[in-house]
Amino acid sequence: MEGKSRSVASAEQAVAGMDGLIALSLVGQHDIAQRLGLNVTDLTCLGHILGAAGGPISAGELAERANLTTGAVTGVLNRLEQAGYAHRQADPSDRRRVRVVADASAATRVAAVYEPFYRRLFELFADYTPDEIGVLADWFTRATALMRTSLEEIRQETSA
Repeated sequence: MEGKSRSVASAEQAVAGMDGLIALSLVGQHDIAQRLGLNVTDLTCLGHILGAAGGPISAGELAERANLTTGAVTGVLNRLEQAGYAHRQADPSDRRRVRVVADASAATRVAAVYEPFYRRLFELFADYTPDEIGVLADWFTRATALMRTSLEEIRQETSA
């Protein structure tokens, strides 16, 4: 497979394109959250719950990943339980800890909203060679790490 011919772009143009995508994604997350009967923070936490590798995530780990206090996570979990997306369960190895488990229908309900966009993304990826997709995947992985570092710096500056 051969990739399509593309015009040359500068790093500044790529960053401007990324900024536009991020801004539109933020608006989209609000709309998606609303459609699912959630707010953006709850949707973000639900994403962490659904994406937890190896099963349930602890409430403390969820707080850390979402940069929330444990008190705020309690409110998030109350709303996710009420909406039927997740539930708490005691950790069998430490009854003082709470694990969060997605309800059986949660992934299906969320996927139904995201599926049209992901289908379009896969159609877009069809225009790229495996090598080009490899470059994109590498860039996203490395940019994500840079974003984590930047957020940590911002949070440290804010708390100082």
